[in-house]
Amino acid sequence: MRGRQRAVGPVTGTPGVGRRDTGVAGPGTSVVGGAGVGATVVTVAGVDAAGNPAHPALAAELARAGLVVGAARHLAAVPVPAGAETVVLGPLPPALERLTTAVATGTPAVVLASGDPGCFGIVRRLRAAGLPVRVLPAVSSVAAAFARAGLSWDGAAVVSAHGRDARAALNACRALPRVAVLTAPGAGAAELGAGLVGWSRRLVVAEHLGTDAERITWTTPAEAAAGSWTDPHVLLSLGPGPGGVARVDNQPAAAPAAGWALPEGAYRHRASMITKAEVRALVVAGLRPRLGRLVWDVGAGSGSVGIECALLGAAVVAVERDPAAVDLVHDNAARHGVDVRVVHGAAPDVLAGLPDADAAFVGGGGTGVLAAVTARRPARVLVALAALDRVAPARDVLRAAGYTVNGVQLSAARLADLPGGSIRLAATNPVVVLTGEFL
Repeated sequence: MRGRQRAVGPVTGTPGVGRRDTGVAGPGTSVVGGAGVGATVVTVAGVDAAGNPAHPALAAELARAGLVVGAARHLAAVPVPAGAETVVLGPLPPALERLTTAVATGTPAVVLASGDPGCFGIVRRLRAAGLPVRVLPAVSSVAAAFARAGLSWDGAAVVSAHGRDARAALNACRALPRVAVLTAPGAGAAELGAGLVGWSRRLVVAEHLGTDAERITWTTPAEAAAGSWTDPHVLLSLGPGPGGVARVDNQPAAAPAAGWALPEGAYRHRASMITKAEVRALVVAGLRPRLGRLVWDVGAGSGSVGIECALLGAAVVAVERDPAAVDLVHDNAARHGVDVRVVHGAAPDVLAGLPDADAAFVGGGGTGVLAAVTARRPARVLVALAALDRVAPARDVLRAAGYTVNGVQLSAARLADLPGGSIRLAATNPVVVLTGEFL
């Protein structure tokens, strides 16, 4: 016999009987939230994609529960005891109110959720509401997708496009070689695939995981964009190499171990045509690269600015018209182990086909290129200028596009040896850096 089912209103019904929760977790469980001995803890149990509860401790927790919360399909899949109240998950605040009351009155409560509820799941919301929880996870959909594809996923980034801006998930796929995306209607394999055209990626689309209708499809971004996919599904985005080789430091979005603002000798370049380390430090800081953002490096030269943005987790498009410089960018990116999309062509024409940037660095091309960049409205635009007569026109272009403009001249002098053990300061060429941003 199934328990009483209610969706709104205060908690009613008989509190659970039997032993009170001691706050001590059984094997394979965990308790968080500062619950002490004698405290009532909300048990959060994962249910796999086929609707099967995976943890053996769940049966005992259900048997004594006075309140069971979950989606209708999850409530139908488990033996809810007679007399226990059920709350069907829809809007979360009513369920949180019921659970808070249950904890306060000592009513044992169970929350059913998909997969591993600690991975983009309900555990975060329960903890934010101050509820103590014990988690009994099932296999997450991400783990299941990698398993079905026969791939390891240590070092992979896991992002969500569900209930949030899908551009951040898309840019993570553009930046990193191994990403799992929890998709949503309108932000699934078709939409993400369309955004990945031009990047060297293989995609795995995992539909109906754990059910008789399970389908695992290896595909390309273009094919995914043209395909039809069942919601919800999991998307794996894999870079070049076997299974999209992840970073060896196992930190897909960590700051680079070797740092940034690297010396010029860390890059191949021609005739010192490279943004100097002191200037690069300021420029990269101004671009604010991070996982989920896309940076343009226009007039990339050696690619040093874009590469250091990629080292800090951003997706990067490097634009360069000189074929020899294009080869340099590819070589330097490979040397530093990052994936930079290099577009060979002359700005501003080549910019039209690029995805929108969150920030852009203009290292060459004049005011015409700068105007084309600002027309795309990135939140921040930085320009490095060695010639003083170009500063005012560049400032005017930024202001005309609605940016608030700041500028700084950087003059550095580096230590240099003199005969006899003495040293001197060798000046580098001054550079003016303009920063335009929307405030």
